[in-house]
Amino acid sequence: MQVKVYNSEGMETETTMELPSGVFGLPWNGDLVHQVVTSQLANMRPQVAHVKHRAEVRGGGKKPWRQKGTGRARHGSIRSPIWRKGGVTHGPTKERNTDKKINKKAAKRALFTVLSAKAKDHEVVVVDALNFASAKTKHAAIFMKNIAGNDMMARMKKGNGVLVALSETSRETRRALRNIPFVGIDEARNLTAWEALQYKFIMFPKSAIENLAKEAS
Repeated sequence: MQVKVYNSEGMETETTMELPSGVFGLPWNGDLVHQVVTSQLANMRPQVAHVKHRAEVRGGGKKPWRQKGTGRARHGSIRSPIWRKGGVTHGPTKERNTDKKINKKAAKRALFTVLSAKAKDHEVVVVDALNFASAKTKHAAIFMKNIAGNDMMARMKKGNGVLVALSETSRETRRALRNIPFVGIDEARNLTAWEALQYKFIMFPKSAIENLAKEAS
């Protein structure tokens, strides 16, 4: 699949690029994408809810009253679950494990499947390189305006924007892009199927696509 290539100023060049079929030419596999995305969401889930059982609640070391002769029911601790302010039985704890195992090959295949779908929908943008004059948001904003135009810019702002998948960490590029509300930043090697689905467009430098092609081979 041939796509346009833009320069660092956001202007269209005369050259085009053939997207590698191993990354951007896969058929849609909804079952695989669903399995991988749900696993990734489960692995990102924080374990926040936690209640104390009777051994963790403070107090209750002394027997409330003697075992026999009072006419009342026998009790050993006021922190029993049947007492007010006692421990909780079968409540949620931080020790729960909701992680799901997903094979690396399956995760990578799901990512490439999502990227293939976006390429077919013309939602993959390729640039020569991302080199701004300085690490200022105004340079990145001009670049995005030039590369998107009025129609694509409206689609970016209406949807979830664009994810810039860098080939390597660049402090200046991150600083220039991070304050634009509809732009996300990550390295291409860290992309996941879930993250790719969060954005309408994905922008790659040519070097990042070459690295993905090596992973697919």
